[in-house]
Amino acid sequence: MRSAITRKVPNLVSTAGPFKPQATKSLSRLMGSPPPLLDTTLDQLRTLLAVHETGTALGAARMLGREQSSVQKQLDTLNRNFGELCGEPLVHKRGRGMTVLFTDTGEALVHTARNTLGTWLDEIHERRRRLGGTLTVGTTRYTLGYLSEASERVRTEFANRGIDLKVVHVRTHELLDKLSSGQVDLVCGSVVTTTGADSALSGLDVLEWRRSDLSLVTNLPHDQLPGPVAGTELAALPLVMPVGGLITEFVRRWFGNDYRNRLDIVAEIDSAQYGFELLHYGLVRGCMLVVEGIGEAVAEGRMPSTSSLRTVKLISDLQPGLRILAGAFARRGERASYAGDHPLNLLWQALTERHEAYQRQNSRTTARS
Repeated sequence: MRSAITRKVPNLVSTAGPFKPQATKSLSRLMGSPPPLLDTTLDQLRTLLAVHETGTALGAARMLGREQSSVQKQLDTLNRNFGELCGEPLVHKRGRGMTVLFTDTGEALVHTARNTLGTWLDEIHERRRRLGGTLTVGTTRYTLGYLSEASERVRTEFANRGIDLKVVHVRTHELLDKLSSGQVDLVCGSVVTTTGADSALSGLDVLEWRRSDLSLVTNLPHDQLPGPVAGTELAALPLVMPVGGLITEFVRRWFGNDYRNRLDIVAEIDSAQYGFELLHYGLVRGCMLVVEGIGEAVAEGRMPSTSSLRTVKLISDLQPGLRILAGAFARRGERASYAGDHPLNLLWQALTERHEAYQRQNSRTTARS
């Protein structure tokens, strides 16, 4: 039977192009796959991963929402088939209530199963993405409102065409990495840019909403901190600092990787809201660096737990010259490679229209005032 299949291979290959002996040899090997391997299903591989993760057939059954007997049957089948193929079973059963023991072969095939399922899922997602069946958008907490308003503009068309819009939360420090690695198709958020040309944006399509500086939010009285603060004065102030993100990138590029030793940091925080509450309740006395837009929101009373705080302007006199660019970002050239009605282009246009409407509204407000 194997030789009969082999004789047909040149015809299969020739339909796609010139005869390639190496490709024929590889295909012949695949066509001769042993029956126990061919009988293995992706569902069985998923079960194997669940047993490995939970340690027992019962745990896997609960994870998969199945009967334990069904999981055990699949595990027994895998054990028998790969024991025949490899000369060693995948798992050894132990006493009741004890976790199964994976052999070296079992551990190796768990790794293969994880890669196999991951590859299939990645390729299916990539096909759907390119064909416009799904669109994955990353957004930070502070740009969620922008995306929400824009998505309303395309909601009906996406629904009519069965387009799956997935929205995932991304933190500022991972924004561009998520985009470049293909985990998302578009991101909304903020990045740190340098004055003049910025190489970090060279591989991106950028829809710019705003460029801004930093501000200080403080609970210090006016006599201790009367007015605008120069960047060079930051080292003399008690600071509430985030452990990562945009603000940390500013500080690191201004003061170096050892900025903790050069600044007076009275508290480190993992979210801006927690920093506001520390200052609002007087648990620390000091200042917190924030994006200018957030500083404006604090000054206008639009941020929770900030009624006792005030905003102080920060004068940017440090080098390198840094600013924050808020907007939407996509991989350069990708939108141009798609038709105009591709979901990525439709959402990008909706974000553009939302920004233009916002600018017109601000212009009218400014003119009236």
